[in-house]
Amino acid sequence: MESVSGIKMSYTALYRKFRPQEFEDVKGQEHIVTTLKNQIKADRIGHAYLFCGTRGTGKTTIAKIFAKAVNCEHPVDGSPCGECPACKAIAAGNSMNVIEIDAASNNGVDNIRQIREEVEYRPTEGKYKVYIIDEVHMLSIGAFNALLKTLEEPPSYVIFILATTEAHKIPITILSRCQRYDFRRISIETISARLMELMEKEQVTVEERAIRYIAKAADGSMRDALSLLDQCIAFYLGQDLTYDKVLETLGAVDTEIFSRLLRQILEKNVTGAIGVIDEMVIEGRELGQFVNDFTWYLRNLMLVQSSDDMEDVLDISTENLALLKEEAQMVDTDILMRYIRIFSELSNQIRYAVQKRILIEIAVIKLCKPEMEKDYGSLIDRVDMIGGYPSTVFLTVPLDKVRFIFAANAESMARPLNILFRDATDVEWMQ
Repeated sequence: MESVSGIKMSYTALYRKFRPQEFEDVKGQEHIVTTLKNQIKADRIGHAYLFCGTRGTGKTTIAKIFAKAVNCEHPVDGSPCGECPACKAIAAGNSMNVIEIDAASNNGVDNIRQIREEVEYRPTEGKYKVYIIDEVHMLSIGAFNALLKTLEEPPSYVIFILATTEAHKIPITILSRCQRYDFRRISIETISARLMELMEKEQVTVEERAIRYIAKAADGSMRDALSLLDQCIAFYLGQDLTYDKVLETLGAVDTEIFSRLLRQILEKNVTGAIGVIDEMVIEGRELGQFVNDFTWYLRNLMLVQSSDDMEDVLDISTENLALLKEEAQMVDTDILMRYIRIFSELSNQIRYAVQKRILIEIAVIKLCKPEMEKDYGSLIDRVDMIGGYPSTVFLTVPLDKVRFIFAANAESMARPLNILFRDATDVEWMQ
């Protein structure tokens, strides 16, 4: 920790310490950076911008850099110089020209009316007043209506930057008065490269596999990636950060566990599959992360099935690729897609669930026992359980259901099967 006059300074989190201060430092949003720089160079600055995108993709960061650039005394190629008084004041958070508002907690009409009163006054220094309204979709209808008036007739020295993760909740009247910029999820490669660069600066030794796993777990968010990396470094302070240590810290599950679980499912061994889940619970693994990672594992299996040249696409180590190819031969594509569907649905359900373990166990039992489901995918799985692909399959169903099956699934029946339906009005029907 740094110290000033003998007083220890508090630790600064990585995502704050390495927040980009100029456009060139921003990663993964080149399409937006280029446009904004060109606007500044050509003096074609708009009065209202809407930044849309998932969390941690750089919306607020770019908004602050843009605020510096438009007020910079000596801009360089559309970027702020970082040295003039205006740049330093904005970077330090002391500028009166940049007003940040959290719409989640300031979402009433009165809050917007206050802004309308403030915009009447010119900036005391610099060219523009920049209002950055974060999570703007949280504003009330009345607040949006109050903001609309200002957006229609803004003073020449005022710029509004509205940031949101849910653009669909913003009224069309607001959308039509803003330049919209959609922030992309940052790729795993871009995040990994940035993290390695920062670890060199921090003089921390980290395995490339560990960095890549953190980048994947961040799900397109640079801020989340830095926070996860910070957590791992703190847990193993002063030590080299390995792949295994990252898995341990984040409560993640190694590929070997996925392989064991998949093989138990393919063998229809409910007891063995539940045992693998029990093992993860005892080890304290994070179950929501497990569901996401296992879904990725199944996705990788499907990609291996589709092509022999997938090394560059797959987010796995080379030592696990041979095992993945072996398992890809053990499961049929249709069945695999059914597995992916069930776990994709589970990932949405488990997010806010209290009993996560129970939901996972139910999903695993569904995979082991397709007769519990009533869809076409499970029907094919049950046919496979009979043994091979027979030329004729007898199913006992009410005749009035036959028309429904073929109307719903005739086009998707790619297997060379003759399915004969036996009438059974007294038998409980399972689609």
